[in-house]
Amino acid sequence: MTDLLYSDTEDALRDSVRRVLTDRCPPSVVVTAYDAAPADFSGVWKTVAAELGLAGLLVPESLGGAGASTREAAVVMEEIGRAAAPVPYLSSAVLATVALLRAGDTGTVPALAEGAATGALVVPLSTAPDAAITGVHRTADGLTGRVTSVAGAHEADVLVVPVAGPDGLELHTVRSDAAGVTVTPVLSLDMTRPIADVEFAGAASTRVDGGDAAAAVTEALQCGAVLLASEQLGVAQWCLETTVAYVKERRQFGRAVGSYQAIKHRLADLWLEVGAALSAARYAADAYARGDDDTAIAAAVAQSYCSDVAVHAAEECIQLHGGLGMTWEYPAHLYLKRAKADQLALGVPSRHRARLADLVGLPVS
Repeated sequence: MTDLLYSDTEDALRDSVRRVLTDRCPPSVVVTAYDAAPADFSGVWKTVAAELGLAGLLVPESLGGAGASTREAAVVMEEIGRAAAPVPYLSSAVLATVALLRAGDTGTVPALAEGAATGALVVPLSTAPDAAITGVHRTADGLTGRVTSVAGAHEADVLVVPVAGPDGLELHTVRSDAAGVTVTPVLSLDMTRPIADVEFAGAASTRVDGGDAAAAVTEALQCGAVLLASEQLGVAQWCLETTVAYVKERRQFGRAVGSYQAIKHRLADLWLEVGAALSAARYAADAYARGDDDTAIAAAVAQSYCSDVAVHAAEECIQLHGGLGMTWEYPAHLYLKRAKADQLALGVPSRHRARLADLVGLPVS
């Protein structure tokens, strides 16, 4: 029987991550990601990746990792969502790391696992798990091509690049500071997960796959979609809990606004949605961890549902906080931006619903 309850180990992991992010990433610090000269969050990432050892959660112990599963990684993603933390966990510890692991790389993964290096999978952040990957081109002079909207590319030391080779897709690694590589930051809706355009002009690279690069990239995107649902859950939980606490204290006409029936109904509906999102995200993480045949279905359900719940929770958070929710000083806008950006990442909800219909054999209407 599937057990979706959090284990003692997972609860202890959550406590550790939450303490660090509460101390290092309060909203007053996170909001500086939108300043003209944004704060440097590399120290936070070093603490999370190296000191807590979270960068290697999905990496086997033989390669210097923790040998954990997506269940534990999902707990980390929940806490990152609750804090809207500006750390490249998804782009480095999930997407780049899983792609390299699936490809059979043993040279780069240990450095990523110990937090000595940060990676980024060079595909647009909007790429869905079932999308076709074209990749940049390999010529006699090196890699050539341009990929837009790559998450974590600006912070990365190592770029994991799908490459269109003569016999199909290949997977290469390139140093981000190598000759012929240009990484250009892009202004995005959610600056706590910055994106960048990456251009290659005769860049030298190292091929790391054993001939099944397409499967490696698909696996990374699938794992990313599974874990992104947990981040969306964390966003929704913060929005719900913060809003409930606020309407209990905010008073109008001599009574708490939370005592009005219309407010109660809206929050009750949201509570049910967040509870369902918890079940969907948790099951997807557990199914992936067990290698269940339902993993693709669970991922499509979790992504299509949790995406919309996170956005709805953030919208309700802003509206039910009244004028306060619209201010720059209050952190609600950070969560709306993260929720909306996550909704567009790794496939929009409609894409996942269409994929779900195909997986379970529902006819297209």
